[in-house]
Amino acid sequence: MESLGIREADIEEKFICSSGKGGQNINKTATCVYLKHIPTGIEVKCMRDRSQSVNRFLARLEFVERFEELLNIKTGENIKKKSTGSRRQKEKRRQGKNTMDNW
Repeated sequence: MESLGIREADIEEKFICSSGKGGQNINKTATCVYLKHIPTGIEVKCMRDRSQSVNRFLARLEFVERFEELLNIKTGENIKKKSTGSRRQKEKRRQGKNTMDNW
């Protein structure tokens, strides 16, 4: 996570009681993991397994996927803006060449 620029201090982590299948174990233990990245507001809640450690691992994996998706969206917008600018420049060059040929 540090390779993506995510600091551990920016993540709020809570362990809460799960709900659903699992019987008494689910009701008694705090196996559900809740993560929130404070700067971006990304929230992840994981309660797939009966084990807290497995849920913590899965929640962090899902968080990293969402963070990478957010980064890709931002860089994709920048690429689109650059390509439209170069397209306009190409059109101007073509128009300029066409007028020179007519002389």
